[in-house]
Amino acid sequence: MKNINNFYKNKKVLVTGATGFKGSWLCAWLINLGAKVYATGHNPNKNKNLFQSLKLYKKIKTNIFDIRDKKKLDLYIKKVMPQIIFHLAAQPLVIKSYKEPFITFDVNYRGTLNILETTRKYKFIKSLVCVTSDKVYENNFKLKKYNEVDKLGGIDPYSASKASTEILINSYLETYFKKKKCGLSSVRAGNVIGGGDWSENRLIPDCIKAISKNKKIIIRNPNFNRPWQHVLEPLYGYLILAKKQYEKPFKYSGAYNFGPNEKSLLKVKEIARYITQIWGKGKIKLINKYKFHEQKNLQIDSSKSKKILNWKNLYSARNAVQITIQWYFGVIHKKKSPEDMTISQIKNYIKKFKNYRVF
Repeated sequence: MKNINNFYKNKKVLVTGATGFKGSWLCAWLINLGAKVYATGHNPNKNKNLFQSLKLYKKIKTNIFDIRDKKKLDLYIKKVMPQIIFHLAAQPLVIKSYKEPFITFDVNYRGTLNILETTRKYKFIKSLVCVTSDKVYENNFKLKKYNEVDKLGGIDPYSASKASTEILINSYLETYFKKKKCGLSSVRAGNVIGGGDWSENRLIPDCIKAISKNKKIIIRNPNFNRPWQHVLEPLYGYLILAKKQYEKPFKYSGAYNFGPNEKSLLKVKEIARYITQIWGKGKIKLINKYKFHEQKNLQIDSSKSKKILNWKNLYSARNAVQITIQWYFGVIHKKKSPEDMTISQIKNYIKKFKNYRVF
């Protein structure tokens, strides 16, 4: 059977949310695999945005529109006729969801509904992977690992919006997609990190910005545990899953966790301190009071993905942080191009799976 490196060559793949951090890494990887990549997303920030930095607008056909615009989405999919779709378009920030709950639910729920409705109309689409979050589970505030059959929930609007999309996805899978013979899955990853993320209220970007400006790194909720993983880890899982359900939709459709291993569950303050050690400077200020609720302990069980998809973790949390900081340090201080740093890290990751076949 073809391995993952051969499967995507010349496949027509659509990525929604391609102008975001995670979507940009996925597009770069798909290009490296030889896929014909099409993309949708918002207009990226020209100053600090990975999509722009990687010059992806020159390499893939991109259509800028809101995922909530069903008419434009339908017309674009009908035009490009993708065989595989990765749905990453979302409002991805917990803090922003408190300030803009309607937009969060509208983008995350209705955006997913639009992609499901459009996808079920066309026979040329064989595989759809919808990215949700590890925060979809009803957190009981205990230090436990959540698996795919645990109860869904969410106190904050972001988590609740993602949990609601999980119910929606499962409904469409059972009602329409099994009859359509199109693979449909939802995927849940941990706290994803990597070079090129400049988002607000994210730990590593906040640390890099503060260090670069010789300011103190402000850490909220320093004792919160998070499952840290490099962006390439879950993306590799998504690529495997899309391939497998393309070939055998009934067998592989469903929900999957792609989280880091147990040793990657580290406190926020531990990660911040490790960042300053790698960079060689930086002062930290810890703040324990915060006006918005955030889940204190969060870890997901990826046994299903490892058993069924033969997926595995390569990087520990410290490996992930080190590789991420190398990206920023290379771009900021060594003046290396973001494109070179990103492609180099993708190739290094691929080398680890040089003889690793996906069956």
